[in-house]
Amino acid sequence: MDGTWIDFSAEPLVRRPIDVRWIHGSPSAKHNTDPDIQVFDYDPHTVILRQNKAINYEAPFLFLLFGSSRAALIDTGATASAEYFPLRETADALVDRWLDAHPRTGYELLVLHTHPHGDHVAGDGQFADRPGTIVVGAAWATTREYFGFGAAPDALARVELGGRVLECLSTPGHHEAAVTFYDPYTGFLLTGDTVYPGRLYVGDWPAFTRSIEKLIAFCETRPVAYVLGCHIEMTRRPGVDYPIRTTYQPDEPPLQMSVGQLRDVRAAIDSIGDRPGRHAFADFVICRSGDDGASVRTAPTATAGQP
Repeated sequence: MDGTWIDFSAEPLVRRPIDVRWIHGSPSAKHNTDPDIQVFDYDPHTVILRQNKAINYEAPFLFLLFGSSRAALIDTGATASAEYFPLRETADALVDRWLDAHPRTGYELLVLHTHPHGDHVAGDGQFADRPGTIVVGAAWATTREYFGFGAAPDALARVELGGRVLECLSTPGHHEAAVTFYDPYTGFLLTGDTVYPGRLYVGDWPAFTRSIEKLIAFCETRPVAYVLGCHIEMTRRPGVDYPIRTTYQPDEPPLQMSVGQLRDVRAAIDSIGDRPGRHAFADFVICRSGDDGASVRTAPTATAGQP
């Protein structure tokens, strides 16, 4: 690799504001003027992306983190078609922009996932033939091998981006292959669908409980600026969420959550106890499957284009 090496660990953590109004859909499709993908530059080396709700109601968030030798794209959204969801085009433009500011050769892209549900992996195919790119599959067998979770499920894996090292934890509960990423440079704890301001769908209650406890313990030893999940489904009214498949959410709360809200999730677990079903709390809703293992929601499927 040519170019100046950036030692991200040498820079003190700066908690910057996430002062942005996310694209949140339009009252009707013909009035939609939002971009296909919203780009928010958190800092010169960190980008938060949101998919347009007019393309897919899930409107997932994705994260692009730049290191000295490669960038990591975490999740690939809910839509496979580059025509409707130009994720690779957007990522390529952002990588080119970063390389213009930090010239070097042989720069790579690593595609990782928080879990394998369709609204987080649909865009993988757009990167299949991209040079210098590694797409790590999201299935449990793949993540177990890549991160080393098979031999030691509680191991803390590390992914080197070049002076910027992501710490990775296995956090099953929503899905057996769920992974949480911590970025020491920004203090982001990227929790996928395990914790976010919305409906927390839990298929494995004991695993979910252990994962939340693991995350709380982890945060006690790390500076966490924000807990960032992959969706917003709540309104600004405590305990009130938007219905599933909503494509217009004008009253969204912020994406960012706090370690205190992680503790609120743990307290909610105790209050729910053995009761399956839907349980609303101020900042999230926990949907627990029944003892027979039946899910309270079918995992979303990837869409090829507009609904």
